[in-house]
Amino acid sequence: MATTRVMAETIATLFAFGGLAGICLALGAGSNENRGILLALCTTALLSAVVAGVWGRHWPRRAFHLPVVAATALIAIAVVLCPDPVTAIAAATLIAFVVLDAHFFFAGPQAVAHLVLALGSVDAALLTQDVTLGTVLGLDLLLIGLGRVAHTLVMRASDASRDPLTGLSNRRGFDNALSECMAEAARTGEPLSAALLDLDHFKAINDTAGHEAGDRMLCRVADAWKAELPYGAELARHGGDEFSLILPRMTGDEALALVRRVCALHPDIPLSCGVAVHHPGETASQLMRRADRALYEAKAAGRGRAELDGATPLEAGTPYTR
Repeated sequence: MATTRVMAETIATLFAFGGLAGICLALGAGSNENRGILLALCTTALLSAVVAGVWGRHWPRRAFHLPVVAATALIAIAVVLCPDPVTAIAAATLIAFVVLDAHFFFAGPQAVAHLVLALGSVDAALLTQDVTLGTVLGLDLLLIGLGRVAHTLVMRASDASRDPLTGLSNRRGFDNALSECMAEAARTGEPLSAALLDLDHFKAINDTAGHEAGDRMLCRVADAWKAELPYGAELARHGGDEFSLILPRMTGDEALALVRRVCALHPDIPLSCGVAVHHPGETASQLMRRADRALYEAKAAGRGRAELDGATPLEAGTPYTR
């Protein structure tokens, strides 16, 4: 999944080129009474590109639904205002930008919802221009195919940040997500916590029951915890039998309570957990070293426990080894 910086750059490109293309269509369509309104819509698109390019990287991920919907609305209105069916079809092709962005920004049902809204809006607008139903359906099929290709490319790109066994983010994906969450926490002032989860006696499981049993246990951890975590939480397989967890908008005490509750719901999964709350100015590596310290304390206290690191932030460059 793209970072908010990349999403901001992409949405800015959508509005910039869409606006410029719209200006070309408006000026090339000859004299018509709606030219001024069309140019105003194009100007709005260009201004939106500036806003997204300058401030978009600071928006939360969920905020990007709004500009995608706004782009759909602008294109549909422009199609209705076009002076003739040929120009209307040309304007309707701009919805390809929306289809690409929807599959690039969002996953599963959200991407499909944007696709349905985009095609439905543009289809209705084209039918007001007396464009034949066959032409409309042909355009829809092309756009759906484009969306499927975009989805496939995004999924392949995301494999680099995905653990193939559990389907969770891998360490690379976790690091990207943590950087994004820390940037948002710095912007909003909301708390942020992280945790490390380690399977107890995992080596013994592999040695006595085999590696397939160990793999099944790792998948059980992923499935059980994903079902219990709140919206916005990010669970990753950090490596081996260790998992990492990001809990946005949670204090250390709230994160500890959540981790302990989930552990209690699954007593058959032996886990030790370390939790740390992010301190302002602290780096991601410092935060995770403190979570690692709390995990060590949980294991030293007898395993099967969750502990909160209450120490002051580690100094930059401070080594820490279990």
